[in-house]
Amino acid sequence: MVPFPPEPLSLKYLWDITNKVNVMQVEDKQKLRKRIWGVLEDNDHLRTSKSCFGRIPNFKGAYQAAERLRKTKEWQDALTVFSSPDSALVDVRRNALVDGKVLVMATPQLKEGYLLLDPGKIRGQEEIASTIDGAFQLGERIKSFPQVDLVVEGSLGVDIQGNRLGKGKGFADQELAFLKQEGVIGAKTPICTPVHPRQIVSLVPVEAHDEGINMITTPEMVIRMDIISLVDFHV
Repeated sequence: MVPFPPEPLSLKYLWDITNKVNVMQVEDKQKLRKRIWGVLEDNDHLRTSKSCFGRIPNFKGAYQAAERLRKTKEWQDALTVFSSPDSALVDVRRNALVDGKVLVMATPQLKEGYLLLDPGKIRGQEEIASTIDGAFQLGERIKSFPQVDLVVEGSLGVDIQGNRLGKGKGFADQELAFLKQEGVIGAKTPICTPVHPRQIVSLVPVEAHDEGINMITTPEMVIRMDIISLVDFHV
């Protein structure tokens, strides 16, 4: 007896399965967010009295993590540094300006696009220029994007495979996608996130639009991920 051929998968079936997977990933992400926020608050890992729920955490040790990044070859080789506007990265932004690096900063929620801060024009004002208000006062709107040598993004959670978890608004993914689209970062550009050690988890659930990282700094260590892209090979 010849068996009937299997019924082909319908588009509706594929859509339903894909949609369920996406929903589960989103639910898993939100559970992980709540867990990390809770761990940081319950264990006094924040350097502010403001709740971190719904935010990128301004964690204790952010200064030390910025100093750890400052000692890396990636930092020392960079002429231009890109930073998200998160409070946890204020030390990174200050270090960039003090070290004479051009700083490109995303504005909060990307409402005002991107700002450029020239260290030569704000000498002696690096402290205020590293804040959001100061960047608006002392920076200028970008008309032509410079090549970016190092990207530093704030994160809620990361894993050592290079997956990143944000606060759920997708701004960092938009920033990274934009930089790639503009051609100012490439496959070999270091994309770093400074975090508290308890923000490192075994696995961050990802979706198709999520952008990855390839470097983590904590107050104690630097973690690099070896990401190989076929774009770099010529056959």
